[in-house]
Amino acid sequence: MKNSCKWLCSSTTLVLIFFLISLCALKGQGNGISEPGTEESGGIEWQVAGDATIPTGSKCSEDTCEIQLTALKDMAGARVWWSAWLAGYSAATAGQAIVFFSSDDRTLRQDMALGAATTFLGAMNQLITPIEPKPRDYPAYREYVSGEMPLSSDQAAELLRKLAAWEKEGRSWKTHALAGAVNLGSGLITWLGFRRTIWAGVANFALNTAVTEAQIWTQPMKAVRDYERFTRGAGQGTESLTSRRVGEWSWSIHTGGFYVRYVF
Repeated sequence: MKNSCKWLCSSTTLVLIFFLISLCALKGQGNGISEPGTEESGGIEWQVAGDATIPTGSKCSEDTCEIQLTALKDMAGARVWWSAWLAGYSAATAGQAIVFFSSDDRTLRQDMALGAATTFLGAMNQLITPIEPKPRDYPAYREYVSGEMPLSSDQAAELLRKLAAWEKEGRSWKTHALAGAVNLGSGLITWLGFRRTIWAGVANFALNTAVTEAQIWTQPMKAVRDYERFTRGAGQGTESLTSRRVGEWSWSIHTGGFYVRYVF
C-alpha cells in the first residue's frame, strides 16, 4: 500500500508538471497579438491594424507585411511549445533519475527507472523532430519589426508553408501511433516485467498516454490555418497540405440516436 501511494504521488507530480507545460505552450501561441491602435514595446513603436502589427516607419504596407508578421508569430509560438516540452521531459527525466539513485525502495526504483526511460525518449523525440524550417534561418519577430533583419514576402510564404507542414505532421496518426507503442510497451513492462497486477500496467499506460496526448493536442496549429487562409486569398489550392481543417469535430442528434465524428 505504501509503495502504491509513492507511485501515485510521483505520477500525480508528473501530470501536474506536464499540465503546467501545456498551459505555457498554449500561452506562447497567443503572444504578439495586439488590439487595434498604437503600442510601444521594447523601444519600438508599432502601428496595429487588425491582426497585422507594422513597425512605424516601415516601408511595407499592411497588405505586404501581413504574411511576414503572421509567419514569424507562428514560428515564435511553435518555438515556445517545442522548448517547453523539451525542458519538461528533461526535467522529469532528471528528477526521476535522482529519486532512483537516492531511494532504497525496490518498487519505487523500478517505477522511476521506467519513468525516466520513457521521458528520456520523449526528450529525444523533441530533438530528432526540431522545428522545420529552422528558426535560425529566419529573423526573430522583434528583429523583423525593428528593421534589423529583412524578410521578403516569398521567404515568409515559404516559412509559413514549411511550418504548416511540420505542424500537421506533429498531429498525424503516425505521431499518435508512435507514442501509443511506447506507452503500451511501458505498461507491459510494468505488468509482466515487474510482475505487478494488470491494473498497474493499465494505470502506467493511461498516465503516459495522458501526457503524450496532451503534448500532441497542445501543439500549435495556427500556421496550418494561416497558410490555408493566405493561399486561398491568393487563389491557390491547398489540397497538397490539407484538404480540410485539422482536428475537426462534428456531431448530430436525431430521432433514435446520434453520431459523433472526428476528422484528423
